[in-house]
This record gives sequence, structure tokens and C-alpha cells, in this order.
Amino acid sequence: MSTSADAAQSLAQTTKDQTSLTTTEAAALASNSNDASRGQPATAASGASELASTKITLLKALKHFPDFPIPGIKFVDILPLFQDPVIHETLLRALELQVLEFGEQAKPDVIVGLDARGFLFGPSLALRLGASFVPVRKKGKMPGPCVTAAYEKEYGTDYFQMQEGAVKPGQKVLVVDDIIATGGSAAAAGSLVRQLGGELIGYLFILEIAALNGRSKLGGVQTVTLLETNE
Repeated sequence: MSTSADAAQSLAQTTKDQTSLTTTEAAALASNSNDASRGQPATAASGASELASTKITLLKALKHFPDFPIPGIKFVDILPLFQDPVIHETLLRALELQVLEFGEQAKPDVIVGLDARGFLFGPSLALRLGASFVPVRKKGKMPGPCVTAAYEKEYGTDYFQMQEGAVKPGQKVLVVDDIIATGGSAAAAGSLVRQLGGELIGYLFILEIAALNGRSKLGGVQTVTLLETNE
């Protein structure tokens, strides 16, 4: 799901302030990396250290806009992550490392990206992982036979679709999007994967609006957020 006015209005009720990365947060990330690396092989420890470093870089690149799209909202803008080629590469590397932490047995055959911001990085991530990319789009946007799943929005029901045959039975699938808010659109994407016979191995998001508890709609499937901000 992209950052929409619907999610923004929900966030207004739960978010009072949001700031950029602090020294304390940077130290915490480094500490988490050290904890994660203890007792692991050298390669795993190196990956954990690199991931922590990339997260710090990415957090610093985010921009925050007060009172957008409505008064009272502190909007977190991920688009600067794509405006600088170096930062863009850092984002893709961080996402790749995050997926690799899922373990070799959970390496995806397919990356499914949600309309529309999942399209910004989903194809590039799929290419790096040697996986295929499959889009999930709003109903009526794709030709040919499609499977459909409904999800609830603040002002009614919407529908996602995926083309039949885009995911083969038994393929391991990772669903990606920019933000998890209420979790409805991500859950719908998971439903589409299962309708096509795919094995849903996890969800990966760049940011999370934790107060909205979107994870509760994802059925206990492994869910990872790349970055954490003060919310």
C-alpha cells in the first residue's frame, strides 16, 4: 500500500511527533547488530553489520513534512531514497540483506509488489535475488483472467488483482510494499498468492505505522520492517 490520505488520517490519531535519526537510535542499531552477530559465522556477522550501517544511512535520507496531506499529519517521505543513485543502491542492498536474513530455505522465487510504491523497488530487488517480479494492481487495471481479493478501506471496500499463472503452484513468494499501516492491502495480496497456489513466506516493508497494528491481519506470516522511525 502507498501512503494515502486514508492511512494518513488514521495516523493523525496515533502519531504526535516524528523526528529523524538520533544518536541514541544509531547506537541502538549498532548494538542490535552486535547482539545479532554473536555466535554467528563470520559471513553472517558481516552481513548484520552491513545491514545496520545501511539502515542508519537510509534513515538519515528520509524527509518529514508536517501537516501533509492534512493538518496534524507528520508525513514520512521515502521518495528521497530514490533520488540519489548512491542512496538508491544502498536501499536495494539493505533490502537484499534483509531478505537473506530470512534464511536460504526461505529464499523467494517470486517478489510480489503492491500497487503502486511496491513497484518502485520490487523489480530491482527481484533481479538482485534472481527471482521473478509480479505486480498486484487495483481491479480492472490488468488484462486477461485474474484472481481477485477484497480489502477494507476507511471509506469502503477496494479490490486487488493478480493475473492467473503469474505465480506457479509451490513457488515461494515474498510480498513487498513501502509501508504497512492497517494491513488490509497486504493481507489481500497474500490472499491472491494463496489463490494461485504460491507459498507465502513473508512480507517486507520499508516503514511501519506500528500503532495501527497492521501485522495482526497477516496471519502470523513472517513480517519484517526495514526501518524504524520515532512515531
